Amino acid sequence: MGIGIVAGAVVGSLVVLIVLFKMMWRVAEPNEALIISGSNHKNEGLGDGMGFRIVTGRGTLVVPGVQAVRKLSLDLNETQLSVECVTHQGIPLKVRGVVIFKVGDDFVSIANAARRFLDQQKLMSERVHIVFAGHLRAIVGGLTVEDMIRDREKLTGQARSACGTEMEKLGLIVDSLQIHEIEDPTGYIKNLAAPHAAAVQRDARIAQAEANRRATEAEQQAAARMSEATRDSEILQAGYQAERDQASARARQAGPLADAASRQEVVVQETRVAELEGLRKEQQLQAEVRKPADAMAYETRTLAEAERDARISAAQAKARETELASAATATATRVTGEAEAAAAHAKGLAVAEATRAKGLAEAEAIKARAAALAENQEAVVAQQLAERWPEIVEAGASAFGNVDQMVLLNGADGMAEMFAKALTMGGTGLGLARQLLSTMGPSGTDRPAAGAGRAARTGDEGVTTVEITVGDDA
Repeated sequence: MGIGIVAGAVVGSLVVLIVLFKMMWRVAEPNEALIISGSNHKNEGLGDGMGFRIVTGRGTLVVPGVQAVRKLSLDLNETQLSVECVTHQGIPLKVRGVVIFKVGDDFVSIANAARRFLDQQKLMSERVHIVFAGHLRAIVGGLTVEDMIRDREKLTGQARSACGTEMEKLGLIVDSLQIHEIEDPTGYIKNLAAPHAAAVQRDARIAQAEANRRATEAEQQAAARMSEATRDSEILQAGYQAERDQASARARQAGPLADAASRQEVVVQETRVAELEGLRKEQQLQAEVRKPADAMAYETRTLAEAERDARISAAQAKARETELASAATATATRVTGEAEAAAAHAKGLAVAEATRAKGLAEAEAIKARAAALAENQEAVVAQQLAERWPEIVEAGASAFGNVDQMVLLNGADGMAEMFAKALTMGGTGLGLARQLLSTMGPSGTDRPAAGAGRAARTGDEGVTTVEITVGDDA
């Protein structure tokens, strides 16, 4: 009895312990994390005093009433993006995509996500949509439509890079970001595609036309080959028919052809005989008539040619003699002309040289007289007066050459005085001599004297008077 009671108590205690253990033991599933709060715990990678403990992938004891246990899902989540953006060109677009994300597996990410989404895990997709929408608008605002179309990977990369820091703060990681569609309400993308679509359509039409052309050519070539084969067949058939007809005709004409051949041979033999007879007669004519005639003609022609050559030789000899005589006469005439020309040339040179020497001598004399006159004018004038005094006296006496009547007063003294005055009239002092010299030429000849006039002089005392009457000089 006592043993049964003890055994029952033990069993009951075990049952109670098992129930209590089951109530206190919590196991984290692979896709969730247990957030245990109520006491300070130290977690790997986290600082002390966080106020809660994180358990993943294993079991742990939880004291009921002292500690609280809540679960944070680590499953994948997705959010559909539908963001209205404006490009760098000012073109409105609507970007559609999907973001696949989850809470990070490390304790830091789980702690960040637990603080923000532990009681609001259903709002996680909405928060992620807001984050990506803002960054997508900023990224698309710096791109052109062409950039977005040609390089969507660049758009997704920039979006993930821009959202990485904020997602890390939220304890989330992005497994995938895909841009499914870019809607263009203005038709800009469609217009961009229009030239390419037109080019593709054009190439398709060209390709179709080229294919049609090649098919037509192939059909035509096939038809031509068929026509060619038909033609060749018909030609061969016609040839075979002609050969058959020719054989039949030869068979029908064999007899007449044999008769004609026999007659032809007879005619040929007769013609040969006639030709031989004509050849014999021609040879006889050559020997009896033609050869003697040719001999006579050759003799006559040879004699005529010999006579002609003799006359030509005589005429050439005479012409040569005349040519030599003409050449001799022309040579003598040319030599005589050259001698006369040389003599005239020498005479002209001598006259020119004499004239030149005379001119040079006169020029030297004039130059010397000018130099002397420039150095000592008085001495030169005196010398000239001495050399030409007779001429000066003659010039003074020429004043009386045309006097018709002369009246002298005061007797012999008057006569002497008159001749003295006449001499002074021929050259009154040095000035008159210079004037006389200046009026003479280089050879000393005087210029013609001026016309005469009337001259009268009164004596010193007014007693002696001379009156000269000069007649007109033609």
